[in-house]
Amino acid sequence: MKTKVFIDGSEGTTGLRIHERFQNRDDIELLKIDPELRKDPSARKKLINSAEIVFLCLPDVAARESVSLVENDDVVIIDTSTAHRTEPGWAYGFPELSEEHKNAIIKGKRIAVPGCYASGFISLVYPLV
Repeated sequence: MKTKVFIDGSEGTTGLRIHERFQNRDDIELLKIDPELRKDPSARKKLINSAEIVFLCLPDVAARESVSLVENDDVVIIDTSTAHRTEPGWAYGFPELSEEHKNAIIKGKRIAVPGCYASGFISLVYPLV
């Protein structure tokens, strides 16, 4: 059975890159939104809740809106924006920091992707903490 993946914000650079990586995989079904409906909350809500994994490739405000549309407790949300990086209940997506971070990502349903500058800085400073 294929894993259902929805990329909310698939028109932007990050969304396009994720789509490119998944498009030829046999184990993934990419759920697609009609281009005219990509900003329609009800159309997005339907896809978000039918997916197993949702990538949010959106500005912060839109990413928060997408999370507010989640009704399916089993959907895994991976947010590439800065909206949820420090939110309680969200795993910080940097497994190399510690076993605790790694386990939070593995077990979690809400994962915030660190940015490139944050990753560079944290990877240097975290061992000192």
